[in-house]
Amino acid sequence: MIKELRKHLNLGRGGDEGQALVETALTLPVLLLLLVGAAELARVAYASIEVANAARAAAQYGAMNGGGFKDATGMLAAANNDAANLTPAVTFNPAPTYACICSDGSASTCGSGDCATSKMIITLTVNTQQTFTSIFRLPGLPITYTLHGTAVQKVLQ
Repeated sequence: MIKELRKHLNLGRGGDEGQALVETALTLPVLLLLLVGAAELARVAYASIEVANAARAAAQYGAMNGGGFKDATGMLAAANNDAANLTPAVTFNPAPTYACICSDGSASTCGSGDCATSKMIITLTVNTQQTFTSIFRLPGLPITYTLHGTAVQKVLQ
């Protein structure tokens, strides 16, 4: 009776003993590829945020230091201090630029004689870039990315 009961219970299982192991072996490489891809995408996103923050730090440096909007070396140092954990260092592309306009709306050449009856408004634009290299070579994706950051800031007078 017990033998017959065991036989009855095992009827539906015939040959399924290793199915879970085979399914795991087949899906594990896909799961690992997804995890590596997600980690690499997170690294690219983090570096992109750092490059944008470096542009903002450089623009803030140029805006706060009187004539600092002409000090590209100091702005680059501020950008690289802000993005200290990025390798290689952040660069400017193109170099920081500034534009002037009088507060009454008239044009200005950024000269000291401009805007005799109003204040001069100086706007500084900083563009940063950094080349990011992936650790893993994922199919269909490039191995290097060029990341860009931009910041526009009014200069304090």
